[in-house]
Amino acid sequence: MADTDCIFCKIIAGEIPSFKLYEDERTFAMMDINPFNDGHCLVITKAHAVNLLDADAADLAAVLPTVQKVARAVETALEPEGINIIQANDPAAGQTVFHYHCHVFPRLLNDGALLNWGHTPGDMARVEEIYNRIMAEMN
Repeated sequence: MADTDCIFCKIIAGEIPSFKLYEDERTFAMMDINPFNDGHCLVITKAHAVNLLDADAADLAAVLPTVQKVARAVETALEPEGINIIQANDPAAGQTVFHYHCHVFPRLLNDGALLNWGHTPGDMARVEEIYNRIMAEMN
């Protein structure tokens, strides 16, 4: 089902032009028109879902093979020094378009993208406490 106010749903419907890379029954891949680096692409579900938590499991299962297909093409065409696959949920995580999507994000060493964090050993008692809270919700 589409959301008539969603820019990605409008792109899928052909109401807004895009640089479409790939399309199948459940996914749609295109260039990001606000790229950080050359080759920045998006893979989206064709069915509207606000984010990962809202998406249908079958749609999510279809996304990763499309991400891999696009990432391989980016790797071959552009030879970046690395590729991040990024998926954000909600504004605090950086989500700005509320339709499930993954970024295929080509990287160069020292490109200035702030996606990495320092690795500092955690407090194991706190890690265990949070682990137990999450495990209580696992189905």
